[in-house]
Amino acid sequence: MTLSDQFQIFRVTDYGAIPDSGADATSAIQAAIDAASAADGPTVVEFPPGQYDLYPTYAVMSAYYISNTVSEEEHPDPTKTIGLRLKGARRIHIEGNGSRLLFHGKMTPIVMDGCIQAEIRNLTIDFARPTISEMRITATSASHWDVEVHPDSEYRLQDDKLYWIDEGWSYRGGPAQEYDPVSNRTWRVPNPIMLANQVEQLGPGKLRLRFISAPHTSVGHVFQMRDGIRDQVGALIVGCRNIIWRNVWMQYMHGLGIVGQFSENLTFERLRLAPDPSSGRTAAAFADFVHLSGIKGNISIVDSVFEGAHDDAINVHGTHLRIEGVEEGSRIRVRFMHPQSYGFSAFHPGDEIDFISASSLSSYATCNVVAVKPLSPREVELMLDSHVPDMIEDGDVIENVTWTPELFVSGNIFKRIPTRGILATTRRKVTIENNEFDNLHMSAILMADDAESWFESGMVRDVLIRGNRFIDCGNRQAPVLLIRPENTHVSADLPVHRNVIISGNRFELNGAPLLEAKSTSGLIVADNDILRNGCRDGASDDSHEIIRLRACSGVEIVGNTIEDHAAAIVKTNLMKDEHLVIDKGQAAFIRRVGENDI
Repeated sequence: MTLSDQFQIFRVTDYGAIPDSGADATSAIQAAIDAASAADGPTVVEFPPGQYDLYPTYAVMSAYYISNTVSEEEHPDPTKTIGLRLKGARRIHIEGNGSRLLFHGKMTPIVMDGCIQAEIRNLTIDFARPTISEMRITATSASHWDVEVHPDSEYRLQDDKLYWIDEGWSYRGGPAQEYDPVSNRTWRVPNPIMLANQVEQLGPGKLRLRFISAPHTSVGHVFQMRDGIRDQVGALIVGCRNIIWRNVWMQYMHGLGIVGQFSENLTFERLRLAPDPSSGRTAAAFADFVHLSGIKGNISIVDSVFEGAHDDAINVHGTHLRIEGVEEGSRIRVRFMHPQSYGFSAFHPGDEIDFISASSLSSYATCNVVAVKPLSPREVELMLDSHVPDMIEDGDVIENVTWTPELFVSGNIFKRIPTRGILATTRRKVTIENNEFDNLHMSAILMADDAESWFESGMVRDVLIRGNRFIDCGNRQAPVLLIRPENTHVSADLPVHRNVIISGNRFELNGAPLLEAKSTSGLIVADNDILRNGCRDGASDDSHEIIRLRACSGVEIVGNTIEDHAAAIVKTNLMKDEHLVIDKGQAAFIRRVGENDI
């Protein structure tokens, strides 16, 4: 049986797309997608091999409010410029056959809206002019840098100042990162374009940046700069169910990366989120690589490469909305609090919600949603199936329990990440196993939860971190593994997170602690192989603790192989003897500190 016997085939070339021509294929590709979406039965939108160019001119324009992107002040228009939009499609496959989609201008390459059982596979996505500009250091002195600008990074000089440009936009300031190709490590730095008091042209693509006092750097390092406005995303999956991405190479994404929002059952397999090595570029994403907010069912991310982001590789969380008022006993008014997250449909009739204390981050009541009434992009009124609890305090929030996923992350490689590898904040089962985290500048894994800053929920209840390799991740302030809920009422008797097992991993430490945990019950650190490779900054770390615990209980640290037992110090705070079980022979290395020390 052939593919055409099982699926209706819609080739983009039959609708006018011409590969390798440089012609705008946007309308033709969209026409093929629309025809396939309207057909009965399973369909395939097929790209004959080649490069297809997509421009904003004839792209679909549609408004989408997307979590963790931009505030009303930063970018008041939620309209997205969409290359490929799949809306309401069922049983549809996008078959790239290895084709490359080259986007021009600021665009969202793919939107999947209300799709069921859809797959995207065998595609490469890149931008002709990435919105991250790059330059390489060729010479330094006490007062200047000489740099070579990447050919993709167009610019102009005006009044001795440098402006990064493309058609329709320009910028000077914004976030910047420094990249060391020897260690393959990136970290955030002040923007050198804003620090320079003069920029002059030395030749085509060659500049001299003059400073009162030049910042320290090294020849060969690359600086990556962007404006910071997340007006588009790399892809949006919203209101969908049973979605698969397989063998997709995202060489660059503008704005936030691949965003999943209020969708169910997402599978990402053999993704490559990294620049093309032959391009000479070092950054592949303007912010996070994969950002999943308000998902239910299962998330699976396997056998993929994450290299060259400007923020976290994977972030999975929900959203805390603050309780603003109680109406007639069974209705509440709630508000999106973080400036960059608002406007999207965060509740549906039948959803289960928890009332969460802002100070302790613990749940004290549960209700179900009967009806949802949006009052503004920021505020929503919810009718509940029972009376609102009478113990609500100022600042308390609600979390949508229904839209919390199980998470499975396995067989992936994380490199050249300036922040964290995985943020996992979901109460359902989390498995992170057999991954490699290489030289991440901050923590490889973070479990957070807060109701005051990002308002990203929520508590974890079942986490297994097993069989991973952590190579020189973190720093003195950012441990390799970080469990840090932002509760202000801190007590070992009132944990935020529960049941975290860290077992059978290999930790190659370079001055960073292995673990810092706060307000966690049922924490097991067992049978790990721990090596110490010195200290990255050259300072002595003879007395440096490798595990820090605050207000934790039910902790077991057993069966670990530690290269230097004298350095296996466990620092505890707000804990009693019965809260910690540790291997006999290492008990001497427990150091108890005062309440404010960690």
